[in-house]
Amino acid sequence: MAALSPAPLILAGQGWTDYGLIDSGHGRKLERYGPYRFIRPEAQALWAPRLSDWDADGEFVPGSDEDGGGKWHFSREVPREGWPLAWGDVRFTAQCTPFRHLGFFPDMAPVWEWMGEQLGGSDDAATLNLFGYTGVGTLALSAHGAVAHVDASKKSVAQAKENAALSGMENRPIRWLVDDAAKFAAREVRRGRRYDGIILDPPKFGRGPGGEVWRLEEHLPALVADCRQLLDAQSRFLFLTVYAVRMSSLAIAGLLAEALAGLPGEIEHGELAVREEGEGGRLLPTAIFARWCGG
Repeated sequence: MAALSPAPLILAGQGWTDYGLIDSGHGRKLERYGPYRFIRPEAQALWAPRLSDWDADGEFVPGSDEDGGGKWHFSREVPREGWPLAWGDVRFTAQCTPFRHLGFFPDMAPVWEWMGEQLGGSDDAATLNLFGYTGVGTLALSAHGAVAHVDASKKSVAQAKENAALSGMENRPIRWLVDDAAKFAAREVRRGRRYDGIILDPPKFGRGPGGEVWRLEEHLPALVADCRQLLDAQSRFLFLTVYAVRMSSLAIAGLLAEALAGLPGEIEHGELAVREEGEGGRLLPTAIFARWCGG
């Protein structure tokens, strides 16, 4: 039976050639994405910035609505169609989206590394990426075998395919699926499918391609229960991240412990964070996570 580790972990990412957290503070963060710098809101940056001058190419200014809204303001020309970046062998397009993001989540880099470690030198693993977004994690997983990439957004899946072509990975065994994640997982259970690893990166709220409504607190337990049916004692991992909710990592770890009862291995939990560049760089928390690692 998988043991639940009570002590939380910090899974901290470092910058790399094409990305870095330059500074943070007063509810904002300054990041570099290739040759461009951007300022975005960050509620968890409660401290004061270290740098006095935040020279940026653009800033996302949030709207007055607590649930979202806002607009990009640019001080210099930024390619609206995006520009190429890389993480390891994976190439992808970064772009200033209307939702304040830039087409990928850099705090997931240590998650992608960890999943690769769990799969080791395998090249025939079967993995599932639910809420796969623009596919950077999917392309990293595809080095180890077949991947099912599921996202409700047709636009995101199209971007993921473009990223695969940009990386020269368009011929890898990836199923690109525009589908409701919960419905897809339920169908996979009925089909008797199994996976060596599953990554779950669900939003707080969303809609499926058929208008299906997703509310994390309401629908996550059933989805995790279905994911359990897609794993067995020879599977390697399940990784769950949760953003922007009033929930603790211990709570979602408890959910995994209940759902994955009977499997070997260990369940860990904690926070994702990104470390600022430079000496004494601070850790900026971004999300909570819980993960199961097979025995």
